[in-house]
Order: sequence, then C-alpha cells, then structure tokens
Amino acid sequence: MMEVSLKTLSRQLGLTEGTVSRALNGYADISVKTRDRVREAADRLGYVPNSTARRLALRNAECVAYVIPWQSAHIADPFLGELLDGISAVLSEQRWDLTVTVPRSEADEVATIMRLAKTGRVNGIIISRTLGHDTRVDALRAAKIPFISHGRTQKSDDHAWLDVDNFEAARFATAHLAGLGHRRIAHIYGPLKYNFSAERLKGYRFALTDAGLELDSALEAASEATLETGHVAMKRLLAVDDPPTAVFCVADVVAIGAMKAIREAGLTPGREVSIIGYDGIPMGEHTYPALTTMAQPLSSAGSQLARMLMDVIAGGDPSSQQQIIPAELVRRQTDSPPI
Repeated sequence: MMEVSLKTLSRQLGLTEGTVSRALNGYADISVKTRDRVREAADRLGYVPNSTARRLALRNAECVAYVIPWQSAHIADPFLGELLDGISAVLSEQRWDLTVTVPRSEADEVATIMRLAKTGRVNGIIISRTLGHDTRVDALRAAKIPFISHGRTQKSDDHAWLDVDNFEAARFATAHLAGLGHRRIAHIYGPLKYNFSAERLKGYRFALTDAGLELDSALEAASEATLETGHVAMKRLLAVDDPPTAVFCVADVVAIGAMKAIREAGLTPGREVSIIGYDGIPMGEHTYPALTTMAQPLSSAGSQLARMLMDVIAGGDPSSQQQIIPAELVRRQTDSPPI
C-alpha cells in the first residue's frame, strides 16, 4: 500500500499543508468543522505523519519526552513547573502523555535520547537549557526523531525551537537601572555554557557601554541559578570596595537568594540596592518587597513548545517552527533611584 503523505492528503482536501497539519494538531485557529473533515480524511486514507510516526502508531505510542539536564534542586524549580504546566495542558487536550527524564550528565542525555528514539516509546522530544554547540541536537538529528529545543544553539537553522530574546531582555533591564540613575550596576550570571546565560551577560554589558558606564569585572558574579548561589554571589558583590547600588540577576531564584544577602547586610532590597530578576515566577510576587522582574510567559511558552512539536510530528517543516518571544519588565518594589 502506497504511503499517504501530508501533501497527498492536502491535495485530496484542497487545503494547504500548513492548514492540514494545524487541523490534525487541534489548533484553535482552525475551525472545528475543518478539523473534523481533515481527521476523517486522514483516517479514511490511512494517513500517518511520517515513517517514525507510523512505527509509533503501530505501538500505540502517543507520548512526548521532555529531557532535562540534571542539577541540584532542579525538579523543585518553579520555572520548570510553569513550563511543564503549559506543555502538559496541550498534550492532555490531545490525549497524549508526557514523560520527563532527568539524565545526570550531557553524555547520559545523549544516551537517553538515542534510547528513546530506538525503542520508539515517544513520538517526539523536547530539550531545554541549550548549549552553544549542543551534542543533544546532533544526536536528535542523527536519530531522525521529531524534536524541538527550548532555546537556540549556534546551529539552529534546520530544527524547531522556541526562545526568548535574552540579549534584548537583559539590555532592557540594565538600561532601566541606568535610567533610574544607577552607575554601579552588577550582574549575577548563570553558567555560561548555556546560551541563555551567555546572551544575558552580553545584553548587560552592551547596556552599560551604551549608557557610557565602565565595565567592571568586580561587578560580575557567577551563580548556578539557585537560591543558595544567588545568596553567595550577592555577598561577594557587597564586599567589593565600591559595591553596587543595583543588580540584574539571571533568574528570579537567584534574585531572591540575593535579596537575603542584602537584608543580612542591614540593607533593604529596592532601597539601598535595587534588584531585577528574570523569569516572572509566581514566587517573586510574594517576596518582601515584591521582586521586579523581566517576565517571560512560561506557561504559554510550554504550550507553544508542545504545539510546535506536534506540528513537526505531523510532518511539518521543522525550520518553519521557530519563534522568538519577548520578555516584559514587571515593576514591583525592588527598583528605584539610588539614594
């Protein structure tokens, strides 16, 4: 029996391939009538998205894997919880399952990806915390399994990805602090092997230069994107000869840890030391004072990741599933002019 392709199905229906793909994946911008018509035709003609999907369909596998790099306390990270909420919501609507796997090293991640692809237990894979040169992407390409990355790599032209404009968000946050009158602005950055951390550091430095402020390595402190390392990094910054009056943090959890160090020094976050986080996790609303942040739409980003991956699984062009989303400054109580 001849394989029925997406193109064949589209011709039979007199619709574009994009419309058919979106109908099969339940996109809300496609009418219920069109979705039902497309699904009926797909069932009647025996359409399955591609050879990988056919193999999975025969095993009754309707499952997506989210492969997450391990780090201490990562599973409790509210960032991850928000993202998973969005991913699982879309998959549940389509009656698909989500499996989360947390390998302990980059080598283990690659081995996990190859095993998942070989066994055919999942239809597609989501990866996050992308690296500049990411061996996971190489493995996914070699395995020929549909995938999407939450974040770009240096070679992202041919695969699906969703990312925040990390450079611009960091530039904007730092420029905002400079605009308030701060001249000693610090940055607590994350592991620079991750693209998002490297881009945020670049944006911070660009904004300082653009504002005519001197780059000072003493005002840059490393962290592992945790409460504890944010606390340690802020203590180090407060100990320099000319300490900062403001700090931009790579993540909200880092900023919350830094706020503890500020209070321990007898200072008030948002008064003697302004502080801006990144992510917009709910916890930031409940700190005292409430944390100003560059918020990214985490739950909706998760939903979009799932939809884009399902488009690729359905036979869509991966290179057409690429999207940059903005982060937005949410002003609360921790950013103010210097005293």
